[in-house]
Amino acid sequence: MTAKELKKNLFLNKKNGLLRVSEEEIAETEKFCAGYKTFLNSAKTEREAVITAVSLAEKKGFVPFKKGEKYTAGDKVYFNNRGKTVALAVIGKKPCEDGFNITAAHIDSPRLDLKPNPLYEEIELGLFKTHYYGGIRKYQWPTTPLSLHGVFALKDGTKVDVNIGEDESDPKFVVNDLLPHLAAEQSKRTLSDGIRGEELNVLIGSRPFKSDDESELVKLNIIKILNEKYGVTEEDFLSAELELVPAFKSCDIGFDRSMIGGYGQDDRVCAYPALSAILNVDNPEKTAVAILADKEEIGSCGNTGLESDFLVHILGDLVKTEGGDVTVALRNSRCLSADVNAGLDPTFQDVFEKRNASRLNYGVVVTKYTGARGKAGTSDASAEYVAEIREMLDKNNIVWQSGELGKVDAGGGGTVAVYIANKGVDVVDLGVPVLSMHSPFETTAKLDIYMCYRTMYVFMQGE
Repeated sequence: MTAKELKKNLFLNKKNGLLRVSEEEIAETEKFCAGYKTFLNSAKTEREAVITAVSLAEKKGFVPFKKGEKYTAGDKVYFNNRGKTVALAVIGKKPCEDGFNITAAHIDSPRLDLKPNPLYEEIELGLFKTHYYGGIRKYQWPTTPLSLHGVFALKDGTKVDVNIGEDESDPKFVVNDLLPHLAAEQSKRTLSDGIRGEELNVLIGSRPFKSDDESELVKLNIIKILNEKYGVTEEDFLSAELELVPAFKSCDIGFDRSMIGGYGQDDRVCAYPALSAILNVDNPEKTAVAILADKEEIGSCGNTGLESDFLVHILGDLVKTEGGDVTVALRNSRCLSADVNAGLDPTFQDVFEKRNASRLNYGVVVTKYTGARGKAGTSDASAEYVAEIREMLDKNNIVWQSGELGKVDAGGGGTVAVYIANKGVDVVDLGVPVLSMHSPFETTAKLDIYMCYRTMYVFMQGE
């Protein structure tokens, strides 16, 4: 046997995925990603992602889970957790005690949250005080057009939805920055300190209420506008959840349109494939579950994050319909923690270890462990489970790769995998490589997104 033949049989295949798939599959990729871009534009917050997911699910025959009701193979149910986390399930042919096939993605993304008392006036300009959410690079957010999303929860029990800045006719909002002519002192700061948290103040108005006798007339005019539109007062900000996110739409990137740019792709680039897959699953062998969770960017904490027992509760509810034991079901379950990895950046290659870095267009990324430095904060999937996933991917001709999150001592990160593994479930991270992760405008490759969808589908379907 020649060296060339030996290499073909024994070396790891590292060929670009676009050179491995047919034109028909590339056409399917384009079709799938058109829907993904629509999802990105309509689901810029976790609440909006849940609303969109439930709407799509109900059109596919999913109904709210009802305690005490009996379900049979092929039935489709969903669980809505406080409007910020949703789980969808398709009942399998086998008993739930035989285990679930679970995909778990998150639908929250880094952003600017309003503080509880955000509205103020300074030098006759109206502003919002913000508290950034998740791991942002603060210098990226000034001079970016922003839209305001969220809810006011009023004392009488009503909830008022807010969405300003997405329509072309809507006003936008912005964080200002210094002009270079006057930024000599600011330029001496380190990059991480170039813009400070308390400088992420959002410009929201400048027109005063017409009066000569009172102060804070710009602030008064703004709250008057909000009162007329939403029926709120300044006090109602205390029980509001309002988020500022980039106002621009997702779009194709590159002359060849092979990539997608947009806000919130970490982790909606995995959430949408998981959602699309569960919507198309039909009569799976084992009960398939897709959970789209909140709070991952700040540690999966709270009752809508996956550090809570929400997943155990919904799986327990499903097992109880058959009179089974949820602990047995958990031990027999498998999970794909559907989260992104850092794509190898051609400009900043020095923080990556190239042999173990994920690349755009090389397919969905299997990440055996995440964490930081000495694998801190990871579940580290077993060799046996990784081998099982490898076999599934190859059997279904899915383009895939493996990857780590940068050099060992360069940093690191975590996913929801550890919280699901803590329940006794076999879990491995699998998702899409991303450039400019956590920025207001992230980039992904269409082929990788489609391969993520195909993976989620065959996994939950049980093929």
